[in-house]
Amino acid sequence: MFQIDPMSRQPVYEQIIEQIERYVLNRVLQPGDQIPSVRSLSLDLSINPNTIQKAYAELDRRNIIQSVPGKGCFIRPDVDVFIAAHMQSRLDEFQQLLSEMKRSGIGEDKIMSLIKEVYGND
Repeated sequence: MFQIDPMSRQPVYEQIIEQIERYVLNRVLQPGDQIPSVRSLSLDLSINPNTIQKAYAELDRRNIIQSVPGKGCFIRPDVDVFIAAHMQSRLDEFQQLLSEMKRSGIGEDKIMSLIKEVYGND
């Protein structure tokens, strides 16, 4: 389920966070689903358990998962609310990035062609 690129400049714990968030967004992981334990994921990926614990702590801080003592970690039942808020903040960042691109001389046509490439020509 998880794939870690040890050659990536992105820290391993951030790769785990990003993948879990992507799985939640793409409905691979649903609210209430249990995620692998720190120990099992550590063994599967041959990664220090502290690294996985760091990722899980950040996911908990972002309200993506919740820890149930003695049972494990689960995707929060209300994760959609937090994902929506996170996406709104990313949209705000995107707007700032677009403003910077405009000031840098990148034309609207280039931006629109990239948007069409991502969204397709449905």
